[in-house]
Amino acid sequence: MTRVGLVAKPDAAEAQGLILRLAEWAAARGLALVVEKETAGLVPAVSVPTARKGDLPGQVDLVLVLGGDGTLLSMARAVGDLGVPILGVNLGGLGFLTATARDEVVPALEAALAGRMAIDERMMLGARLVRQGQPTAEYVALNDVVLTKSAMSRIIDLAVAVDGRHATAYRADGLIISTPTGSTAYNLSAGGPILFPTMDAVVLTPIAPHTLSNRPIVLPGTQRIDVTLRTDQEVMLTMDGQVGVPLREHDTVQVQQAAARIRLVRFPDRDFFSVLRTKLKWGER
Repeated sequence: MTRVGLVAKPDAAEAQGLILRLAEWAAARGLALVVEKETAGLVPAVSVPTARKGDLPGQVDLVLVLGGDGTLLSMARAVGDLGVPILGVNLGGLGFLTATARDEVVPALEAALAGRMAIDERMMLGARLVRQGQPTAEYVALNDVVLTKSAMSRIIDLAVAVDGRHATAYRADGLIISTPTGSTAYNLSAGGPILFPTMDAVVLTPIAPHTLSNRPIVLPGTQRIDVTLRTDQEVMLTMDGQVGVPLREHDTVQVQQAAARIRLVRFPDRDFFSVLRTKLKWGER
């Protein structure tokens, strides 16, 4: 590892001092620190190479993310299929993905240089929007692909097919199609199950379904899920809650496991259950 990329949440007040510290650390070890352009604006006095977010992963051996899970999700989509590992440092709230604390960032980087960090591979979802039989756009998501009605819309009708065969229909406020990584995000708040994050599986969780028997279902990650909107009303398709596009009646969203896999760096003793105990207070009365 000779080049480290750095991206920070723009409005994180504590990021500035941490960036200055990391610039000194990298210089002392002869490493190149490449800073995302917007992040570089937080420390204008520091002279470092910069890159746009989309270009940064192709120029470095490791991406360091300072912020919350939202910052890491955005960076994960930029990394895509490049396979560059990501180390998330939590400057936000819950931080399932950014599980490294701010005072651990230098020890974590030192351990990464020495090859002592664990790397987890996480599946991503690819979503294709098909309109009038023609693909119009493609997206990727690390957490989830969600179809949801607007605040004032009625319940929406969705038809779901799995591997080309009709599976079910939902009358609900929406539908969450989640990866195991995203199972502790929107999926969890909507009553879906928690999946071990390195599994290859997909969870379908209806949002406030009209039929009480409509329960979340876990499918193999190899299966393709087609969701067709059967109502003419305001419905949004969103990826990781950050990229959104309005849908029209009869639009179909095809969701399947993406070719890209995201590699997340963690301390070897910071396993998934320790994160659950810390973040969700598992085992506490």
